[in-house]
Amino acid sequence: MAATSPLPRWAPTPSLSRPLWRWGWGGGATPDARADGGVTGWTSSFFAAVFPWTRRRRVDDRWAPSAGGGVGTFDGVEVPLPAAQAVSLPRAAADVVDDPAVFLTWEDVRVTVPGRIRGSPPARILDGITGHARPGEVLAIMGPSGCGKTTLLDTLAGRLGPEMNQTGVILINGRQEKLAFGTSAYVTQDNVLMSTLSVREAVYYSAHLQLPDTMLASEKRAHAERVIREMGLSDTMDTRIGGRITKGISGGQRKRMSICIEMLTRPRLLFLDEPTSGLDSAASYHVMSHITRVAAREGMTVIAAVHQPSGDVFDLFHGLLLLAYGRMVFFGTVSNATEFFTQSGFPCPHQRNPSDHFLRTINKDFDEGTMESSKANRKTAAEATNILTNAYHSSTYSEKTANEIGGTPFRRKEQASFLTKLLVLTRRSFLNMHRDIGYYWMRLGIYLGIGICLGTIFYQVGYSYSSIQSRCEVIMYTTALVTFMAIGGFPSFVEDIKLFRRERLSGHYGVMEFVISNTLSATPYLAVIAVIPGAMMYYLTGLTRGAEHFAYFVATLCMCTLLVESMMMIIAVIVPDFLMGIIIGAGIQGMMMLNGGFFRLPNELPKPVWKYPCYYISFHKYAVQGFYKNEFIGLSFPSDQLIEANATISGLQVLKERLQVELGYSKWVNLAILFGMMVTYRMIFFVIVKIAEELRLKLRGIRFRRLK
Repeated sequence: MAATSPLPRWAPTPSLSRPLWRWGWGGGATPDARADGGVTGWTSSFFAAVFPWTRRRRVDDRWAPSAGGGVGTFDGVEVPLPAAQAVSLPRAAADVVDDPAVFLTWEDVRVTVPGRIRGSPPARILDGITGHARPGEVLAIMGPSGCGKTTLLDTLAGRLGPEMNQTGVILINGRQEKLAFGTSAYVTQDNVLMSTLSVREAVYYSAHLQLPDTMLASEKRAHAERVIREMGLSDTMDTRIGGRITKGISGGQRKRMSICIEMLTRPRLLFLDEPTSGLDSAASYHVMSHITRVAAREGMTVIAAVHQPSGDVFDLFHGLLLLAYGRMVFFGTVSNATEFFTQSGFPCPHQRNPSDHFLRTINKDFDEGTMESSKANRKTAAEATNILTNAYHSSTYSEKTANEIGGTPFRRKEQASFLTKLLVLTRRSFLNMHRDIGYYWMRLGIYLGIGICLGTIFYQVGYSYSSIQSRCEVIMYTTALVTFMAIGGFPSFVEDIKLFRRERLSGHYGVMEFVISNTLSATPYLAVIAVIPGAMMYYLTGLTRGAEHFAYFVATLCMCTLLVESMMMIIAVIVPDFLMGIIIGAGIQGMMMLNGGFFRLPNELPKPVWKYPCYYISFHKYAVQGFYKNEFIGLSFPSDQLIEANATISGLQVLKERLQVELGYSKWVNLAILFGMMVTYRMIFFVIVKIAEELRLKLRGIRFRRLK
């Protein structure tokens, strides 16, 4: 079925001009464009970011500084080449065709969720929504709160939750295709950003993650600064974003930052969820006017869910999809919307913002306020909505969107390599942990306080018979209390998981890069937390002397801390709520602690459940027994003089007869088991996230196959 309205002219026009971005992407870059002082590929991005002296400014006329002060990188504007230079272009560059535009259509889209009460019918969120979005235009989705604007955006972007059921047809250039990286971007309503970074740093790191290795580090920085300036954030470039601890940029500036990050790759399809929320009228107009200009200039398809735009912002939209409680009231051009309301008996009063009038007419949350039609009949908003819905479906405004709209299949844009992403994420995470007072510095202070307390209370326990019990207590407190404090990093884990989910859905990087980079960046901090307080406790209490014994002590303490953090990451991805996560993490550690072999000796534990399997899956068991072996093997103590005078007891006897330690393997095996448990927990985290992702993709594929 052909569309009743003509298709937009979005096919590229051949000319001797080239889009600047094409020279920075793979496949079209010339050898000299990939050179940067001898450092190429991922090394260019990493070394230029870490070592500023490796950066070299280009003097090539093709990369001369632009008027904005930055290196001339891709901004989507086609710049004519001088005649001499155009003639010398290589054939591959002269024949470059821009990425095809995206024509998005959807027909009879319905979304339901299961009823809250068993046996109740499913709740309908969207009911038969049909429409299309054209390249170079901005389509506004409007309606009262709770009408399904965000749900429609999530449906079109393939981000519906697993509990939602979708039917209908969604086509991209006439095909059922997945949205590949660089083709689409989604700016969520919630601004999920790394609070410890400045605006400049956050956009820089995102540029290094999204843009390909064939692009120079200086070009990435120049493009990032240009996007920051376009969003009016020049004055806040070096201001930290801020969050739960420190005050940073405003909420409106955070919204503009979120748009900045998603527009770095100049996607062909852009979804915006409440892009003007938190912005004043002037900022809303400037942001939306910039997005409108970029969309028109580059053939970008923009779909924005807007709650209540100002009159100036409303005039920027090309199309309007008006929803009322899951039903489509109107779809068409903005100019036709006013005419439609007038013909339906609800004209817009003189000098009133049309968007305000539309929303006031169909908002039935306050139905005691009645709407007035042109016939002077007073009608409720529910009645007005029914009249408008029926009028739309029976009028000439209701255009059937074409099921088959031809277009060129788009291709996945090139992005940074795995190693580049890993290095950038590690460096960003390292910087975040360094600046996060709650994650590192406060915990270090608490660990130092605990070390001083334990060291002074058990100061120089000596080698008497009673020192056996004192050494066991020091080991128990070290294993239990110090590792228990590792749950203090849970709030930071929750924020990291939120940021990871947003960036993962946008295709910035994968689960593997996140897990490895988080481990690499956290290990140095946890090592310092283990070494400094561990040294204080070890030497103040007078435990067994020797470099090997001390090294094993701090290595085991560090491994336990890493293990607990890995366990808390699993809890954070399953239970993202802060309070519930802390309670669950503390409860699991408390249960492991009880089965660790100290409060109750291993042979005295009830065999069902507590001995098998809880005792063997508790990391406290391997940590405590490793500490015991490290401490007692090689020592001897005088026996209890009340039982046997002038006799000694060896450390091996203490381990075997009194502490019931398993002596069939060395202490290093205990440390290796702890390391294996830490790796296992990280792998479990990886598997959980991957399963959730695969489930989402599978459900999305099922939804695409469900025709009306």
